[in-house]
Amino acid sequence: MRSLLASLLAVCLMGVVSALSATGGRLLVVLDDVADKDKYSQFWGDLQARGFTVSYETPKSEPALFLHGDRAYDHLLLLPTRLKTLGPSLAPSIILDFVKQSGNLLLALSSNTPTPTTLVSLLLELDIHLSPDRNSLVVDHFNHDITSASEQHDVLLLTHPAPLRSDVKNYFSGDGVLALPHSVGQVLGNTSPLLAPILKAPSTAYSYNPKEEADSSEEPWATGNQLSLISSMQSRNSARITIVGSSEMLEDAWFAAEVQASGSGDQSPGPKVKTANREFAKKVSGWTFQEIGVLKVGRIAHALNGGDDAHSPVNATQIDSVSQRVGAAMELDRKIYRIKNDVTYTIELSEHHWDHLIPYVLPTTDSLQLEFSMLDPYHRLHLTPTKASSTNTTSFTATFRIPDQHGIFNFRVNYKRPFLTYIDEKDTVTVRHFAHDEWPRSWAISGAWVWIVGVWGTVVGWALFVGVWLYSAPAEEEERRKGKKVQ
Repeated sequence: MRSLLASLLAVCLMGVVSALSATGGRLLVVLDDVADKDKYSQFWGDLQARGFTVSYETPKSEPALFLHGDRAYDHLLLLPTRLKTLGPSLAPSIILDFVKQSGNLLLALSSNTPTPTTLVSLLLELDIHLSPDRNSLVVDHFNHDITSASEQHDVLLLTHPAPLRSDVKNYFSGDGVLALPHSVGQVLGNTSPLLAPILKAPSTAYSYNPKEEADSSEEPWATGNQLSLISSMQSRNSARITIVGSSEMLEDAWFAAEVQASGSGDQSPGPKVKTANREFAKKVSGWTFQEIGVLKVGRIAHALNGGDDAHSPVNATQIDSVSQRVGAAMELDRKIYRIKNDVTYTIELSEHHWDHLIPYVLPTTDSLQLEFSMLDPYHRLHLTPTKASSTNTTSFTATFRIPDQHGIFNFRVNYKRPFLTYIDEKDTVTVRHFAHDEWPRSWAISGAWVWIVGVWGTVVGWALFVGVWLYSAPAEEEERRKGKKVQ
């Protein structure tokens, strides 16, 4: 009975753990007033249903992100606040240290609330720029909601984002209309490969300060696709930062609000439809908190091919005990190979998808590559997906011949794509040259037969010469000796 209860308890615990993100479920929400959390009740409910433990704090309460040097929370969500700074406990350096320790950050902004200087400084560290005007907002006179923003045009109606590139998975696609009220536009730096826009502004949108409408509309700070409404950054340790330009899109009022798009030119306004903000917010928060787009490395193996001896200059029967010991060590730890060996490398990849692992499927235009390198790659090969080795992994394999160069080499898989956690797996091995007894014997080389015949012909001829010389004494000398004896 006790074993049955223990088994049931283990199953329950496994179910609870599987509902969490890949990095944990402790979420800290920092907002201007704890009472404001009621405006996001559906968003909190969705997070808690997915296994997150949500804690609410204000900047004035000085929440601690670290406890005894370790992260006190796995994720941090910052909502707009009227304060100019967030205090010493949420200084830019503290938040960056939180990210360096693999903490994830979701930052929500709003044009109705000026962005604190703490967050402006933090975003500058990430090469993400906000408008110098603290009251600027993004408007679009052709893609706005005529019901709630008939005059100011600051409630943008957009479709779900398209894939960033053809070789990048799209985790934010979907059906329906997205409503982004009172958005703060961001401009991403061009030099950082870690930045990627999730949702860009339409070509007809621009950012301006409504208090200086005359000057701002003539020379806007940024326009069109220069503006990113939702931006992302994934640091080198795969920690994620997402900047949502409209915190209002996470509120209950906009999760299922009815909106009506304005008509372009002579077109009549579109029909009233409900927004898809709730599902989109789930995808954005799920990606930020590492519930999706997380790659897991399973088994990594590399070994000699089964038919490797057929391509070797020496037969297996010609390897002496020393070579056999080297080969045995090679099979045990796979740390020693020989030049011109045929090797097969295999790596298994899984993808964390919400609450379970699934086999990772490469986009059709993407490629997973293996490098066999010393200082520079001697081989850069495509890893071919062979089959799903189990229900949640995919095996990728490459076979190649080790180059004719001995030394210290690395098997390396360096796979970095936007919206996916990074993979950099490296295994160091030794490549040795041929041992003295591993070269082919001279009689096995047809080109050496002439020299072998010449050598043995010389030996046989010398032996015959010596034999003839020893047993063929001169006859005169023998008779002279006999004559002397008679006398």
